[in-house]
Amino acid sequence: MTFTAFDHAMMARALALAERGLYTTTPNPRVGCVVTQGETVVGEGWHERAGGPHAEVVAIGQAGAKAAGATAYVTLEPCNHQGRTPPCVDLILEKKIKRVVAAMLDPNPEAAHGGQKLAAAGVRFEHGLKEEEARELNVGFVSRMTRGRPWVRMKIAATLDGRTALGEGPNAGKSQWITGPEARQDGHRWRARACAVLTGYGTIKTDDPRLTVRDVETPRQPLRVIVDSRLQTPESARMLEGGNVLLFSAVPGKLKGAEIVVLPNPDGKVDLPKMLAELARRGVNELHVETGSRLNGSLVREGCVDEFLLYLNPSFLGDTAQGMLELPGFSSLDKRIKVALTSLDRVGGDIRILARA
Repeated sequence: MTFTAFDHAMMARALALAERGLYTTTPNPRVGCVVTQGETVVGEGWHERAGGPHAEVVAIGQAGAKAAGATAYVTLEPCNHQGRTPPCVDLILEKKIKRVVAAMLDPNPEAAHGGQKLAAAGVRFEHGLKEEEARELNVGFVSRMTRGRPWVRMKIAATLDGRTALGEGPNAGKSQWITGPEARQDGHRWRARACAVLTGYGTIKTDDPRLTVRDVETPRQPLRVIVDSRLQTPESARMLEGGNVLLFSAVPGKLKGAEIVVLPNPDGKVDLPKMLAELARRGVNELHVETGSRLNGSLVREGCVDEFLLYLNPSFLGDTAQGMLELPGFSSLDKRIKVALTSLDRVGGDIRILARA
């Protein structure tokens, strides 16, 4: 399909609107919509939270009578099912919008095929404009819908020699703080966009983190998830403050402040792939991992990581310090685990690297 410069500009605006829901829409996708008459914008909207009006409803409502004969630019194919709110395709037909341009088709089979319904009713439906940007904005939602698991992003703060925590002495295991304040604040932005933040018992034992979003404003806190095969987390752990904690274990038990899910694998540890499936079942789109080298290594070995968020500080901790991942040795370079770099930026005095598995 051929799209005009105006089409591109309007979809870029719709994507900017969709991004306003970055921290709030879970478990729903982030969606923006722009309604135009000719080359005049008559309505704009974005989906703010689950149960609230969809982006199309807000934009069309703002357009009012000017919606008739208009074009709607929407970052995701209009929904075709009755969920918490009515189908958006019905509203589009009711208001006599003549053209709909979607960035991407809906990967949710329950809501999909809205474009087909619109086209069958005589509405000009087009899709694929800035599709890659739209998919990136909803990478977790797409993952949950198509793979039955969240998009897993592993955050690691390390020195230039790849060390993440002290390895000797009374402070062995301590990692606060390797990176500077700007990198830590940036890390909180990634926490805030995630549906859930995961760590392991080892990190709780050494650092006793809260893993809440604190350095950026957010209207909600992500679900906090603990992997603790032997159920050793103490009730005094700061992770348990305020509830909203899910703990995966290999053994049954109780822990005040946490819901326990027992998912053992044959080795007596938590079954990590099944854990991801359970998180997806609970509506988790993006899972943000902040844990130690042992659990990091297990997640990587079992194919559970999609993306790495690395912050490298210009310093060295030496050979006895802890590394990023506990992995078995490789007999040749050909067997090493490779990743694809997607971005490299300076954040304060540190370097941020994004790479995909």
